[in-house]
Amino acid sequence: MSEAVDQTLEEAQWAARQRLAAAYRIVHHLGWTETIYGHLTLRVPGTRNFLINPWGLRYDEVTASNLVEIDIDGNTVGPSNYPVNKAGFVIHSAVHAGREDMHCVFHIHTTDGMAVAAQQDGLLPISIMATGYYGRVGYHDYEGPSLNLGERERLVASMGDHKTLILRNHGLLTAGATVEEAFILMFRLQRACEIQIAAQAGGGALTIPSQEVCEDSARLTDEFLEGNDGAPAGYLEFESYVRLMDKLDPSYKH
Repeated sequence: MSEAVDQTLEEAQWAARQRLAAAYRIVHHLGWTETIYGHLTLRVPGTRNFLINPWGLRYDEVTASNLVEIDIDGNTVGPSNYPVNKAGFVIHSAVHAGREDMHCVFHIHTTDGMAVAAQQDGLLPISIMATGYYGRVGYHDYEGPSLNLGERERLVASMGDHKTLILRNHGLLTAGATVEEAFILMFRLQRACEIQIAAQAGGGALTIPSQEVCEDSARLTDEFLEGNDGAPAGYLEFESYVRLMDKLDPSYKH
């Protein structure tokens, strides 16, 4: 490679680190964390490797420079002072290896997300958020803590060509071509789960729109996300939170 190409790639890789570090701070701000558990990962530009959070740090301690680069086999690439959580590696490497079109993966353990993941019927199309996922969610049966490498193939099969996966009795997962897409899919999915649990707590009968309405809603949601004033999916929403992170604590950039 020429020196100019090397520099361009290096700049892209650093920008990716900053973008993912911002995502960790945003997830912390939104309260989607569970101490040091859960992971957000992003493919390193120009490679098949991906970035993951340092095992042992809270999300508000993640920075661009302390993110750990690992390969598909879980080996650390380059210097790092931190190990990697094996369960996080198993789940995220499955998606990164099995879905070349998906560069970013969010996986969280929120109370409402796990509550919906525990329900036999899964996500119900009872809100404007939830109908956007109609026919667009995969389900993966619980196999215990994700420490078995053999689960990766089954997890990718459960995901199929969807960008959203509910891991039964476990939590939520979204994937996107960009950090922004994975974020907005998770934001809307988490909201859908919160609304479902709140509606069920009311004790009354739930109103389920017709299949035709649900299908139209999902299609229109796809169109909205893909063409949000000409911006890529999730870009405007993610940027609004990046501005907040810059105001609250820009240390994630370093």
